[in-house]
Amino acid sequence: MIRTATPADVPVLFAMIRDLAEYEKSLHEVRTTPEQLREALFGDHPAAFAHIAETESGEAVGFSIWFLNFSTWRGVHGIYLEDLYVRPEVRGGGHGKALLAELARICVDRGYERLEWSVLNWNKPSIDFYESLGARPQDEWTVYRLTDGALAELGGAGAP
Repeated sequence: MIRTATPADVPVLFAMIRDLAEYEKSLHEVRTTPEQLREALFGDHPAAFAHIAETESGEAVGFSIWFLNFSTWRGVHGIYLEDLYVRPEVRGGGHGKALLAELARICVDRGYERLEWSVLNWNKPSIDFYESLGARPQDEWTVYRLTDGALAELGGAGAP
């Protein structure tokens, strides 16, 4: 049901990324191209990784894209799950759980001590699903992000 993505999966990954963005009401924010995705996942120095969820007939119906992070408090890597998506028509079939289980297996096998991700506050079905697996919100932390003009301004400011 779960396999490591290959370069041949880029078109379906790209399509599902757009489906996820539409579900999250953010399709207008998607700037990535299939070429960028191919380079990030399969270039000379990939920094992101992907898995595909398939039906018994081999149809791709979900994906996870993730990368390594590092905990200074634990002294080891972890996995940050950037995106997890399962097509609506097959939700409830175990694909999402299987994708998360594969990432948990990688963590256990490699000695990583964290598997983390973000979820939109309004996405109650996903929150309920994650909590059913034992995941807990980190409600004492707030995510911050610099993008676009603010990032360019700060990055162009140079050292103080």
